[in-house]
Parts: sequence; structure tokens; C-alpha cells
Amino acid sequence: MIPIPLRDNIRRQTFWSCTLALIVLNTLIFLYELSLGSELNRLIQVFGVIPARYTTPHGWLIPSLTGLLIPVLASMFLHAGWLHLIGNMLFLFVFGRSIEDRFGHGPFLALYFISGFAAAFLHIDLNAGSRLPLIGASGAIAGILGAYFVCFPRARITTVIFLIFFFWTVHLPAIVVLGYWFLIQFFMGFQALAIESATGGGVAWWAHVGGFLTGIILGLIFRPQRLSWQ
Repeated sequence: MIPIPLRDNIRRQTFWSCTLALIVLNTLIFLYELSLGSELNRLIQVFGVIPARYTTPHGWLIPSLTGLLIPVLASMFLHAGWLHLIGNMLFLFVFGRSIEDRFGHGPFLALYFISGFAAAFLHIDLNAGSRLPLIGASGAIAGILGAYFVCFPRARITTVIFLIFFFWTVHLPAIVVLGYWFLIQFFMGFQALAIESATGGGVAWWAHVGGFLTGIILGLIFRPQRLSWQ
């Protein structure tokens, strides 16, 4: 069963300028990626987060600050394909607008990037020695989902649910939609560790988990300007 959120029912009082800017910037960078052709792999190798640069199979190395922070930041704006980009931007659109409205533009961006860094660090730690690059905004967006989870647990999310060849449009509480999303990330992450495939490519489940938990913590610490329990 695949749930796809489309919109929420929160009434916003400010325009979601930072959310829009992130969507536009991610899209423009992805279009630039497409223009690179055979050079794209080099870009990803340089600016993707490759755990082996910072770890051995037995623990962390001591990287330079810029050598760690620049790839982590840059990797948040790289995507592996249209589905990767569209999926991330859809979640950012649905949940980011209301979080930006409640937190304010500056705290919203702080939440986004801090969650992205936390997601990358957890991924590095659990994939020590891997040479596969981590790219995508998923970890940062997971932080937005975590903050939404604690700020708007009762918000109604218009969601399309796909089951094989059938689909339904339903209105579900955010706590159900995001709780289900988090459980998938958590259990798939444990499955990946159990079969020792976490370094074998695919979805960075633990980056999502790390971003989501960071978003919950920051959502409680930042104390939104207009907290709502709709």
C-alpha cells in the first residue's frame, strides 16, 4: 500500500516563500544535472556524501570541517532521477508550507538544514566504509515531517492510496500518515542492517529516520510562533 499526500487543511497566514525557493532551487539544479550527460557521475562523486571519506569499517576518521560540511550541504540539492525529485518536492510542498508559516522563515530554514545534516551524519555512521554516495533532500524534508508530526497531529491530509491497480482518495490525520511513513523507514532500515545491504544502494532509510527524529526534537525546542493542534 502506497500513500501519496496531496495537501493539508491548515490555514496559513504567510506566504511560503522559503518552501517555494527550495523547490525551485532543487528543480533548477536537477535540470543542470541533466545537462551534464556523462559528467554527472563526477559531480555526484565530488558532492555526494560518501561515508568512506569520513569512516573506516570500524569508526570515524577526522575530516576537515569544509571537507565534511560542503558535500553534506551540496548533496541535499542533488537527485537521482525525476521520481526522486518529484517525490521529495511533493512532500516538501504538502508539509513545508504549514511549518514555514508556524515557525517563521528563518527557523524553518534552520530546521530544514539541521535535519539534513543530522540525517547525513546518521547515514555515515551506519554505513561506515561505504563508497556509495548519498544524495537527495529526503533527510532535510524528513525533518519537516517530524516537526509537522508534533505541531499538527490532527491536521487532515488529503492522501491518494494505491493498492496494485486500484486507488482511493482519503482524508487522514497527519499523525496516521506520518506515523505510517516513519514506521516504514524504521523497519526497512533495520531490515537493511539485518541483511547487511545498507551499503548496497537504494533508499537511505536511516537518513530519513535521523531527519525525522531531529525534526521532532527541533519542533519542540523552537516553539513555533503559532502552534496549532488542528
